[in-house]
Amino acid sequence: MKPTLSIRNLHVAVGGTPILRGVDLTIRYGETHALMGPNGSGKSTLGLAVMGHPNYEVSEGTIDLDGQNILEMTPDERARVGLFYAFQRPVAIPGVKMADFLRHATTNVRNPQRQEGEELIPMRVFREELRTKMEQLKMDAQFARRYVNDGFSGGEMKRAEILQLAMLQPKFAILDETDSGLDADAVRLASQSIAEIGREKMGLLIITHHDKLLEHNPPDFTHVMLGGRIVESGSAELAEELHRYGYERIRRAYPEADAQNRVMAHEEVA
Repeated sequence: MKPTLSIRNLHVAVGGTPILRGVDLTIRYGETHALMGPNGSGKSTLGLAVMGHPNYEVSEGTIDLDGQNILEMTPDERARVGLFYAFQRPVAIPGVKMADFLRHATTNVRNPQRQEGEELIPMRVFREELRTKMEQLKMDAQFARRYVNDGFSGGEMKRAEILQLAMLQPKFAILDETDSGLDADAVRLASQSIAEIGREKMGLLIITHHDKLLEHNPPDFTHVMLGGRIVESGSAELAEELHRYGYERIRRAYPEADAQNRVMAHEEVA
C-alpha cells in the first residue's frame, strides 16, 4: 500500500484567532496536489500546521502519516518520518555551509534513530551524491560552500530549497509558493527542477497562485481554499481555470467562506 498523508477536520488557530475551519485532505505517495486560493485563505497555515510550527495551534482534527498520528511529534521528528516543507520565505543561517547543513539533515532523515554525536554519512559518499544532484539541477559547485541562504537572491533561496528536497527525498513535500518573488524564467527553472527530482517518487502539495510552477508538474488534484477550508477540488483543469479567470466564480459559489476570507485577509494585512 502506498504511503498516505491524511488530514481530517483540521482546525488551527494562530494567536487565538481561528484560521483553518475543518480541512480534509488526503495525499498519496506519487500524487501531485495543487493548493490554490486568494490571499489570507489559510494555505500557508495548513502547511505550517502539518510541519508542527509552534505558533500554529491545532484545536481539533487529526494529521496521520501512514496511520501514525504526527500531532504529538516535534518538527524535526516529522521530518525524520518523511515530511518536508519548502518555505515561502527561507531563513538565512550565517556561518553554516550548505554542504554541512545538508550532510547533517540527510543523515538524520535517513537514520531517524541517530543520536547527536553518532557518525554522519561518509564524506565521500555524501559528496558524490551531492555533486550528482547539483549537476542534475544545473547548480554551480560553489553553491555548496556558501552559507545557507546568506546573501542569496530570491531565486537562489528557492533553488536551495529544491536541492534540500532532492537530497532528503521525503515521502511527502509541501512547497509553499516556491514561485513567490521569482521572474518567469526562474519559475520555469524551478518547475523543471522539481520534475527532474522525480515528483512521482513522493507526494507533493504545491501551494501556488500561478500556473508556471505546475507547467512541468501537472496536478493530479487541484484544491481551492477559501475562508480557512477547502471549498472545491478538481483536476488540472481547475488550476487552469483559476489562473485564467481568477476566483470570482469561487467567491460567488461560496459566499460565507468568501466573507470569512475577506475578514482573514484584512486581519493579515493589519
